[in-house]
Amino acid sequence: MQCGSDGQLYMEKEELELENKPEGGEKEKQAPEQKPAMTYAEFKAQKGRKRGKNRGTGMNKDLAVKIAAVCGGVVVLVGAVGGGLYWHESSKYKTCFLPGTIVDGMDVTGKTASEVEDAIMEQLKGYTLTINGREDLSESITGESVGLYAEFDDTLDKAIASQKPMDWGKYRFGKAVNEVNTDALLRYSDDMLNEALEGLSCMDEENMREPEDAKISDYDSATGSYSIIKEDEGTELQEDKVKEAVATAIMSLAESVDLEEQGCYLAPSVTSEDEALKTACETMNKYVGAKITYKFGDKAETLNGNEIHNWLTVNGTSVSVSESKAAEYVKNLASTCNTAYKPKTLKTSYGKTVTITTGNYGWKIDQAKETAALVSLIKNGEQTSREPEYSQKAASHSGNDYGNTYVEINLTAQHLYFYANGKLLVESDFVSGNAAKGWSTPAGAYSITYKQRNVTLKGQGYATPVSYWMPFNGGIGLHDANWRKTFGGTIYKNGGSHGCVNLPPAVAKTIYENISAGDPVLCYHLDGTESSKTSGTKKDGTAETTAATTAVPTTAAPETTAAPVTTAAPETTAAGPSVPETTAAPETTPAVTAGGDNESFGPGFVQETEGMTEQEVGPGF
Repeated sequence: MQCGSDGQLYMEKEELELENKPEGGEKEKQAPEQKPAMTYAEFKAQKGRKRGKNRGTGMNKDLAVKIAAVCGGVVVLVGAVGGGLYWHESSKYKTCFLPGTIVDGMDVTGKTASEVEDAIMEQLKGYTLTINGREDLSESITGESVGLYAEFDDTLDKAIASQKPMDWGKYRFGKAVNEVNTDALLRYSDDMLNEALEGLSCMDEENMREPEDAKISDYDSATGSYSIIKEDEGTELQEDKVKEAVATAIMSLAESVDLEEQGCYLAPSVTSEDEALKTACETMNKYVGAKITYKFGDKAETLNGNEIHNWLTVNGTSVSVSESKAAEYVKNLASTCNTAYKPKTLKTSYGKTVTITTGNYGWKIDQAKETAALVSLIKNGEQTSREPEYSQKAASHSGNDYGNTYVEINLTAQHLYFYANGKLLVESDFVSGNAAKGWSTPAGAYSITYKQRNVTLKGQGYATPVSYWMPFNGGIGLHDANWRKTFGGTIYKNGGSHGCVNLPPAVAKTIYENISAGDPVLCYHLDGTESSKTSGTKKDGTAETTAATTAVPTTAAPETTAAPVTTAAPETTAAGPSVPETTAAPETTPAVTAGGDNESFGPGFVQETEGMTEQEVGPGF
């Protein structure tokens, strides 16, 4: 038997040969030709070929089973080991806190109750609370200054005992938090805390600044508006809230506490974001944004926010316009612009200038209506040009308010002139009120109240129909007097009317057809112009002058001196109060009283004409 790396192979071949030898010493047969020895590699290959046909598939299945068995074993082994480790880890939490446990703001994971107590005591030794606040406030209180100490009971032990150790994984890997409330373990002296707080500079009232509410600014004339001034939060602290915030911080052993975050400051009651405040500011800006320009001819008066802001009143967030101040403004406006009841100068047709000091003619503002209108315009924030509300109007705002259309009545000369648009339209003698009986026609500046045709003038003891009626001073007016034969001179002294200006019918007609309600009637006395001469009446009703009192003026209206600008009645042609028509009556003859050049037509003269109306006029006829 040959030894070597393939010794096993040679042994097998030898054994095979011995098995085939004959027994009993038979003669050895000649051995067949011996083949070269097989290598180990060839042997393995041959062996594989012999077994390959039947073993290939089976061997793969066996291998898979073995691998599965091994893997299963590994899993079981790992599970057993892991479970053992998890159980081992959980067992230690029977005497210490689970992961993620917080006690008084401190993470006590894995600590026993005694270890937590030691940690708390260690913290208390050097504990200091920093107090922060507004305007860079930073002060501090120590635990020692408030008598801070720990009083331990079985709270921590009970907390550990109540844990579920097997849940340790949930807290460690799930990041759950296990909080333990142990506030009762910390104690401090309430008196010492009060004393410590009193020692803080921020708690000194002298160092506190009261909060101020947001408010509306004063009126800014440069911008013509208001704005909101932001609130001042101040530094006034509320003692009870400060104590509560500090005590809470101490009990949790916090490093600091912010008094503003804890709401310890007294807050303003109104901020700049307050909607009511913003609305009030907008309202005020709307009011002062109003601009009202009053027009008086070529003159103007402007009212704007520079004056209006003085009229505004703010009650909380409610804004109102002072009607009394608006009324005062209108009153001052009227005193400047009104011309009614003020003296007027007139350069007469005689070349002389007179001053008429009485009468109601002129501009006159209706102050009550204008005040109401003005307040409304301001509240609407209007910007407009307008005329004020007038109770009566005049002809002009420039120069003389009576303009260039007017009746000029010289009571001394008993002569009148009617100018229309600056041109002399008609002049005539007339008869005015009876001076002897106290019915003199008063001097003054008036206006035609209205005009009316076919009116019966009635007074105490008389009722007289006229064709053209133009009242200008109560019951006194211009009208035709067809019963008179002469006019002018001194008839008025004893044979005058009840106060009216009696005119020749044709003159009355001309004036009536060219005059309007509101046109001025200027009555005056002028020494040196009286005359005893009268004028008669032609068949056509026009005056026939028997003697001229003065030179006849030009057709242009006389120049007048300037008069102050003021107010006038609306120009209308509306008739006055309606009166019943009288029934037709026989025409009567006027009663005539002798008296030199004078003819008396006193009370008692009655003439009624069909189609005429009656008018109560008092002593004006």
